[in-house]
Amino acid sequence: MDVLINVFVGLHIIGIAALLGGFFTQMKAMGKGEARVVPGMLHGALTMLVTGVALIGLHQADDSPVNTVKMGVKLALLVVILGLTYVKRDEERVSAPLFGAVGLLTMVNIFIAVLWV
Repeated sequence: MDVLINVFVGLHIIGIAALLGGFFTQMKAMGKGEARVVPGMLHGALTMLVTGVALIGLHQADDSPVNTVKMGVKLALLVVILGLTYVKRDEERVSAPLFGAVGLLTMVNIFIAVLWV
């Protein structure tokens, strides 16, 4: 079971990298007001959702404790990120504050995962 959990953790990190990497590649364009949601950002957020839900299920199946409040906060942030990236995926330009919110919420989600014990 530990190997399977570690595989899903690796996939979850790949999803985070895709979302945050897509954001970072558009930062220069964001400064010019020309940022757009790239497909990798949406796919990364969806990967995070699927693997995160799978990880919770795997931990519960392994009788490991799950901090449901922490997972609920992370899920709420991810739903907002998914909503923003899904709605704005076809637009040529996304406003800088809205695009910045996606990056900020992603980083907050990472810090919650790492720092909230």
